[in-house]
Amino acid sequence: MDGQTVSLRRLRFKFNSCVSTFTMALAIVFALTLLTTHAIQAQTFSVLHNFTGGADGNAPDAGLTVGPSGVLYGTAAFGGICNHCGTVFKLTHIGSSWPFSPLYEFTGGSDGGLPYGEVVIGPNGALYGTTEFGGGEGDGVVFELRPPPTACASFLCYWTETVLHTFTGSPDGFSPTGNLAFDQAGDIYGTTTGGGTYDYGSVFELTLSGGAYTESIIQSFNYYGAGGYAPQGGVVLDSAGNVYGTNVAGGTGTECQLSQYGSCGTIFQLVPSGGEWTDNVLLEFTGFLIGNGENPTVAPIIDASGNLYGTADLAYKLAPSGGGFLYSELNPLSYCGYPTGLAMDAAGNFYGACGSGPGADDYNGWVYELTNCSQSCTLIDLHDFGGSDGAVPIGTPVLGENGNLYGTTAQGGTESCFNGGCGTVWEIAGVGAQH
Repeated sequence: MDGQTVSLRRLRFKFNSCVSTFTMALAIVFALTLLTTHAIQAQTFSVLHNFTGGADGNAPDAGLTVGPSGVLYGTAAFGGICNHCGTVFKLTHIGSSWPFSPLYEFTGGSDGGLPYGEVVIGPNGALYGTTEFGGGEGDGVVFELRPPPTACASFLCYWTETVLHTFTGSPDGFSPTGNLAFDQAGDIYGTTTGGGTYDYGSVFELTLSGGAYTESIIQSFNYYGAGGYAPQGGVVLDSAGNVYGTNVAGGTGTECQLSQYGSCGTIFQLVPSGGEWTDNVLLEFTGFLIGNGENPTVAPIIDASGNLYGTADLAYKLAPSGGGFLYSELNPLSYCGYPTGLAMDAAGNFYGACGSGPGADDYNGWVYELTNCSQSCTLIDLHDFGGSDGAVPIGTPVLGENGNLYGTTAQGGTESCFNGGCGTVWEIAGVGAQH
């Protein structure tokens, strides 16, 4: 395995607390833009939980999932029983409080370790997710969590894990990251940053049959191909069963040669036909300063009309048009370091977060809204993190049915951990149109 492959094996998005020279240059370029679009809108911000690094976890890198009755489910990449293995948790809204419950603590063994992605709720009501490491080969797992068969008498109530698939490297895949997605038949789709036939990442499908799942690789990415490689953000499906995702690297864009990935990345579509899958490259990113964005770390979201929305240093839209997709820029996201994916409310407004910039302390990050999006969206700053209320929000925010916005910060809060703060769960009340 060559050096390039070895580096890809551990390739994943991590926040660097030092703002790069490139990011500083962007700050200068867009200073005038910030003066006009960085309008502060007062909102009701609350911290719902400060992680301690113990049984509750540490460093919740991923976003949250809203369950029945507004329950919030999430993952913490570290903490738990072995300190560096991670946890799954929930917060339940009772009156004006949000009691926290750890659901599972990974051991780093056959059950997995380091859950960097969100959990999703399956058709049966169970939770599903991935861990980047652990399993028999140390290459990660897909897991299912089910609650106890009888109701728990307290908030300390652990769930039962079942490992649905253990990754074994190439050509199977390793380091699954990003979010899982279900199709109408109950099959599960996701991405691995490495592995596949060429060792540069894959899209996998877990097919349910007879109560068990069988894995198949439906796309293997190639370092030398124009389609990109190293998918980190998981996938999303449309109503026809087509699969969409992003590659953080690859493609033909040349402006990104000096970035940490060496190339700009792509958006892909996988179309099923007769048991085979066709890979269509919908967009090759060409760079941020003079292009259409770069290095997308999160899969796009999709609306009922099949439009795709996402971020790649800027916010974009891909609209179906003439058998292809038409690209447009929603907003340049000026001075938004490490943008998350987007959440969309019933009125067509978008919400996201930035892992760094632009408040009094540029390292802490902020939450924004994109509104009036009939042409180019208007950017509204909803909250600037200050450290004690959280820092480095790199998980995509999520909207509750009440219109409140929920999210995590990977660092900050009131407790101290090895990464400078154990992280938080936060709420901004009343920002979104209710469903």
